[in-house]
Amino acid sequence: MTGRYEGDRISRSPIQMRPATWRISMKWMLLAWLGRMLGRLLLAMIRHPWIVLFATLAIGLQWTQVRYGATATAVPIVVLAGLLVAWRIKRPDSFYRYVWWKTLAAFRRAWVYRRGWQPAMTTCGLDARYNEHQWLPTLRKVNRTGSVDRVAVRMLPGQILDDYAEQGERLAMTFGAQDCRVATGKRQGHLDLCFLTFDPLQQVVPPIPPADVPDLTALPVALREDGTVYRQQLLGNHILIAGSTGAGKSGVEWVVIHALSGGIRSGLVRLWGLDPKGGMEFAMGQHLFARYCYGDVDPDAAEDKKQLSVAYARAFADLLEEAVQVMSERQRRLRGVTRLHTPTIDEPLYVVLVDELAALTAYVDDRTESKRIKGALQMLLSQGRAVGVTVIAALQDPRKEVLPFRDLFPLRIALRLTEKEQVDMVLGAGYRARGARCDRIPTGLHGVAYVVEDGIPEPARIRFPHITDDQIDAMGRYIQPDLRSVEDEGSEAA
Repeated sequence: MTGRYEGDRISRSPIQMRPATWRISMKWMLLAWLGRMLGRLLLAMIRHPWIVLFATLAIGLQWTQVRYGATATAVPIVVLAGLLVAWRIKRPDSFYRYVWWKTLAAFRRAWVYRRGWQPAMTTCGLDARYNEHQWLPTLRKVNRTGSVDRVAVRMLPGQILDDYAEQGERLAMTFGAQDCRVATGKRQGHLDLCFLTFDPLQQVVPPIPPADVPDLTALPVALREDGTVYRQQLLGNHILIAGSTGAGKSGVEWVVIHALSGGIRSGLVRLWGLDPKGGMEFAMGQHLFARYCYGDVDPDAAEDKKQLSVAYARAFADLLEEAVQVMSERQRRLRGVTRLHTPTIDEPLYVVLVDELAALTAYVDDRTESKRIKGALQMLLSQGRAVGVTVIAALQDPRKEVLPFRDLFPLRIALRLTEKEQVDMVLGAGYRARGARCDRIPTGLHGVAYVVEDGIPEPARIRFPHITDDQIDAMGRYIQPDLRSVEDEGSEAA
């Protein structure tokens, strides 16, 4: 022991006492660090059990090679590869879901998002600095579904979802994706960044085979950008379809009719069609409609153009008021019995299709008939859902003066639009900032749309199949087997 002698005691210098204190502090710091590492390892094992599986497999193969040689090591590898190939052939959906997509998600998290996270957050202004320290949003995990990476992020205090939505295009460019949209996370303060790595909607979508008994709560009508089928709720719903000329509005209507063809044939669904374009959209399949109106008026019966226009509008007003009458009668029968109608053969679902809604709400000159049309439409939209009367309407101009009651449509579909302001007119305020850039849909991608449903804050990007004239004719033969086409009748007459 060293020190300075002072009478009967030896005094130790504070400098000489520090090594013991330092050793004790380092021991607890090391134990704390080891505890944190073990905790993170345990959490990673719980969140990603496949990592433990691969690590165990690698250690086992190494031990097998040392103990039994290379031949014994190659056998389990060959067997495992054969099992994966057989799984891929027999059950491709589950193989992609549980093996390929999870492996690809882990790879992209480590080599794409983790490596570029700090510069991306900095350049997009999503970081925070305090006392010369930089704070970044936390990259939690990555899930892969088809062509979409869903990156879970924990926001910094004070940030909101719109902060990330405004930087969607910058984030997509930074990580090499075609698009980036923001979705609400599973926890408070969390969100998901949905990166579209490649676009499967570039190709024309073939028609989805209809079911003999259609599921009216989940009607398969389109393909999502992640490769899954988009299912549309028709029962208890009204649908608004908006898009510029040539965007594919009538194609969407024919897709819905095609999906309902089994129900139309059995009588579970009845279509009422209003075609203000003089029959140019629905005339080819008019035999599919229980009621059909295209404003056919005899020009000789009217004395002048004004009377002809009034008679034209009156035809549509009469049909809409007849639909209101059907709705009122069903309300009386169901009052006190049920709050939501269940379609049956005796009490079918009525679907009222209006091809160009603006022609009835904004372009009718006669005030009386215009008032009748608007009143009937408002009655159907406000009261028809519960009793099984659904309205599906399409229009080009989404302005408020053209369609003042567009908020009565719970489900809205926006195809290609000419102006970015029209996106929020159709889908709702803020949806373009969240990724529904309908004004940027290329003109060659007919049927590509963004859809918004009540209660779901994120728009879904989908593409509807293309229904040809021959398929419409085949649909009519399926619904009415005895129906003969004009061509058949012409050939028999010849």
